[in-house]
Amino acid sequence: MDRFNSMKKLAIPLLCIAALSGCNGEAEQAKEEEKFAIPVETALVETGNVSSFYSTTATLEAPEESHVMSRIAGIVEQINVEEGDRVTKGQVLAVIDAKRQRYDFNRSEAEVQIIEQELNRLNKMSNKEFISQDAMAKLEFNLQAAKAQRDLAELQVKESQITSPIDGVIAARHIKLGNMAKEFQELFYVVNQDQLHGILHLPEQQLSSLRIGQHASIVQQHQSNNETSIDAQVLRISPIVDAQSGTFKVTLAVPNQDAALKAGMFTRVELKYDTHQNVLTVPYNALINQDNTQALYVIKDTKAERREVSLGYRENNTVEILSGVSAGEQIVIRGQQNLKDQSLVEIITPLSFAAIR
Repeated sequence: MDRFNSMKKLAIPLLCIAALSGCNGEAEQAKEEEKFAIPVETALVETGNVSSFYSTTATLEAPEESHVMSRIAGIVEQINVEEGDRVTKGQVLAVIDAKRQRYDFNRSEAEVQIIEQELNRLNKMSNKEFISQDAMAKLEFNLQAAKAQRDLAELQVKESQITSPIDGVIAARHIKLGNMAKEFQELFYVVNQDQLHGILHLPEQQLSSLRIGQHASIVQQHQSNNETSIDAQVLRISPIVDAQSGTFKVTLAVPNQDAALKAGMFTRVELKYDTHQNVLTVPYNALINQDNTQALYVIKDTKAERREVSLGYRENNTVEILSGVSAGEQIVIRGQQNLKDQSLVEIITPLSFAAIR
């Protein structure tokens, strides 16, 4: 009996020690789990508008341009403009020596006056019987021919002044003062860049998605690696598809009042096809692509729950979510690569989606 009591007294402390050891183990395990909580940043699922774009490239062209040529031959006496100068329609760009043309005009004008005087003299004669009708008819025909010759000479005198046929900018000057200008030689190249045309060639599959007046953006790259966007719109759509390339031509109207763009530039274009309004949106970089499925991690209490989602339109870093999450739910936007389903997380800096756009 004494031996049993002694063993009983010894067992009670051992049980207490074991119980205390179990409690300490659970506490240490809990602390260990808390210690390995993965830090993440989060944002809320929000509603907004997302548009669908098609990115491609375009070459800019000037819709109005003119190769100004000389209609007469002669020495260049005067040059009034230089490359880069703005000119208006009808402005005199240069003057060519036209002494020979003036002499021809004066001679033709004198011939017209001689024939007119002779006709007037014959018409004033009282005795018409002595006037040949054939002579009168010949004089009238000669008068018409003389007037035509005079008008042609007058036109050549006017054409000695080289004028601009359009409003625009002098893009190139091909003559020098004192040089001989030949007939039909190009003297100036004038281009109007107040509005440019962006020329695209799109795959035939995109034909059904385009319409006249559709919005587009011209993205201009600067030397500082910054980008600016200029609004444009679809001006013309070719009704045929090129059999060799399988593409069709699209022309964009690109405003350029500040002359930031130049004809001949190669630019990036984004065509806006459609806009979904008031849809669920999240940052695109919050998505995880696993096994060809897109997923998000949603915060539930202190754990991250993996949700497969369906995507809609994407615009820059904003993507439309068709299913899988609800508005207002908290999702992981940074640190999700280290997560697994039901991973313990620690939220470092909760952010709203609007704050990171």
